[in-house]
Amino acid sequence: MSGGADSLALLVLAAAAGLEVTAVHVDHGLRPGGPAEAEAVAQAARLVGAGFRSVRVHVAPGGDLEARARAARYAALPAGVMTGHTADDLAETVVINLLRGAGLGGLAPMRAEPGRPQRPLLGLRRADTEAVCSRCGLVPLADPMNADPRFVRARVRTEVLPLLADVAGRDVVAVLARQAALIGDDAALLDELAAGIDPTDARMLATAPAPLARRAVRRWLRATGDDEAHPPSAAEVARVLGVAAGRAVACQVSGGRRVARRAGRLRIEGGELGPGGGR
Repeated sequence: MSGGADSLALLVLAAAAGLEVTAVHVDHGLRPGGPAEAEAVAQAARLVGAGFRSVRVHVAPGGDLEARARAARYAALPAGVMTGHTADDLAETVVINLLRGAGLGGLAPMRAEPGRPQRPLLGLRRADTEAVCSRCGLVPLADPMNADPRFVRARVRTEVLPLLADVAGRDVVAVLARQAALIGDDAALLDELAAGIDPTDARMLATAPAPLARRAVRRWLRATGDDEAHPPSAAEVARVLGVAAGRAVACQVSGGRRVARRAGRLRIEGGELGPGGGR
């Protein structure tokens, strides 16, 4: 919990649903108001009869600050934690990932899986969470980073989405959230089909439909790499498929690793190999 409207509403709704609730405040050490923010969250937790704990993490200033702060925050939270992301957050993420050149997986809502963060408020809008706080007499805290133009998400929230809504003459958040849900269904089907492809079998990989082959390679590289690293790039995946097709005997991929082909099998070599990385 940051003390903003979304996390406050999640706290209230979780308690009202009869769940055993603990509010966790994470202080990133990036601004001086961390202790006061933690106390505000603690007061809100006491109001609804929830537990509370505060965690301090260290995030050094520098590039990619949003991503590094997010990684540090999730590392400090328990598995399966609930977060207060709404449909507005989902729409922002779709636009950001589209600008980054993400595939279907980056344009779809993150699927609920055991142990991963749960997002039960994706069906609500930011105005809904503000309304919950208002009805309960809770005053949300304002995070200055949400309006700081140095951060991509802040500019998408305050500039890009309002402009798109003006151009379209409609509420684009609802459109983007609906499209994300449809894309998520398609992505899930492709993932299921790609699961039948052995990415270490060069012939199988080379003859599989390209959309499925790419997904099989991407899943393999992620499963054998650093969990905190960015997903494999399109260029990396294409290089691995080139090795499978015989256009190269080996190629470099992220994490100081290389993929090599021997006797019709692909193998990841070097780097810090995860489960199955040496196959």
